[in-house]
Amino acid sequence: MKLKTKLSLGLSFLFAIILAFGILGIFYINRLSSDSAKVLRNNHESLVYCNNMLKALEDIPADSSAEKIFDDNLQLQEKNVTEPGEDAATIALRKDFTQLLSDKRPTGNYIRLRQGLQKINDLNQSAILTKNSIAQANAAHAKFWLTAIFCTLMIAGITFILNFPSVIATPVTKLSEGIKEIAGKNYKKRIFLEQKDEFGELAASFNSMAEKLDEYEHSNLAQLRFEKSRIETIINQMRDAVIGLDDKHNILFLNAVAERLLGLKEFEIAGKAAADVARQNDLMKTLLSEAKGELKIFADNKESYFDKDLLHVTSNGNIIGQLIVLKNITPFHERSEAKTNFIATISHELKTPISSIKMSAKLLSDSRVGAVNEEQVSLIKSIADDSDRLLKITSELLNLSQAETGNIQLKIQPSKPSAIVEAAVSATDFNAKQKSILVESHFEENLPEVNADAEKTSWVLINFLTNAIRYSSERSLVDIHVYRKNDRVFFEVTDKGIGIEEKYVSRVFDRYFKMPSGSGHNSTGLGLAISKEFIEAQGGTVAVRSEPGKGTAISFSLGIAS
Repeated sequence: MKLKTKLSLGLSFLFAIILAFGILGIFYINRLSSDSAKVLRNNHESLVYCNNMLKALEDIPADSSAEKIFDDNLQLQEKNVTEPGEDAATIALRKDFTQLLSDKRPTGNYIRLRQGLQKINDLNQSAILTKNSIAQANAAHAKFWLTAIFCTLMIAGITFILNFPSVIATPVTKLSEGIKEIAGKNYKKRIFLEQKDEFGELAASFNSMAEKLDEYEHSNLAQLRFEKSRIETIINQMRDAVIGLDDKHNILFLNAVAERLLGLKEFEIAGKAAADVARQNDLMKTLLSEAKGELKIFADNKESYFDKDLLHVTSNGNIIGQLIVLKNITPFHERSEAKTNFIATISHELKTPISSIKMSAKLLSDSRVGAVNEEQVSLIKSIADDSDRLLKITSELLNLSQAETGNIQLKIQPSKPSAIVEAAVSATDFNAKQKSILVESHFEENLPEVNADAEKTSWVLINFLTNAIRYSSERSLVDIHVYRKNDRVFFEVTDKGIGIEEKYVSRVFDRYFKMPSGSGHNSTGLGLAISKEFIEAQGGTVAVRSEPGKGTAISFSLGIAS
């Protein structure tokens, strides 16, 4: 039987009990009310009429109105005859009353009238007693049956109340216990219910689930252990430090490298909250922070460099844990440092012979040293141009090595924006005139001084102007706009040249990047990268925007001198 059917039957049973008791109660109450009405209505009225006639009979000789009272009550009595013999007594009473009125000899008639009234009284009193006995018998009968029915219904109701909840509570309790066992990985737990309802079906489904889980546990346990062991072996063989956290930031594991860096053992902190460990370990505190970039850690008896990477472990779109990975970038850092030192050394060593070559080429071109033919003049010019280019490259490489090592020598002081711009325009004037390009400067009024190294800032602006002139067509215009915005002064160079494709805009400040167009074949790809380093070292920012075919606007900003 379905659970819904059981509930419906149980509730119907309770409703039937209430309905049956109500119907029986109403029936017996109506019956008692009817019996009482019978007792009080007709017979009582007859007694009242007889009493009224007795009083009027006493007053007839002295009061003429008494005859009418007697006659009125007699008429009412004639209409209220209900008991056997009462009709004959009433007719005799009427006859005697009529004779009393006609004979005017009251003595005998008075006696017969009193006897007739007494007889009617006796009949009605006897009827009242009889009906009262019947009513009491009916009341006792009703009391008996109502009491019996009430006791029966009460016993049935109590039995229902005590037994029916167990139909629901017992299987729910067993299912709850089974679920707790399954949650505790006791997959051998089974639930047995005799019921053929939804609870029985649920118990069968539960047993089927527990059986499948038991099979899965035993069939995959060895494989899972093998996979866990293999993963642990792989993680421990990694050169990178790996720290595993669960979704509540509790520590799950550390590999050997992480143990060595943290100075902790996995068995000591596994299961603990990472925040609690961080209170006692500065490196763990750093790893849990949002800080990014390189970390300098003393490891392997030397200062080592690590790059922190935070990986989220997800399942069905939900984050179930995190991995903190510290990649050892010390070898790359050492190679970079060696490269920087090599570049700085080579650049420094090359400057002297290149300067000598340039000076020798200049002396050869002087007619006072000796005459040269046209072919020799061309060769000397080529030597001088190549010397200039080599000298520029070595200067940029020296600047780059300073930027990479963080040894940029700055002389920051309050400087006028106009002086910085004039120095750059003057340095690029010859290149601009060669292409008939007009360079115009526009200054906002009342510009404040900026905190800057004027020489290096002019060098940056020279780079910007040189590129603008290089990529602009002949007889075009290059604008320099200098303006204030909030607490910063912006220097912006705008040209009407070929522009930069959108995919290359974000790369113009990368080292060694050259535009694929080939227009910058004489460029080293270092100028803008070094410019960015110089400006950021002064607390400024650089930016570029461009549209192919319409030109480029490149700018930097510096803080206002206080």
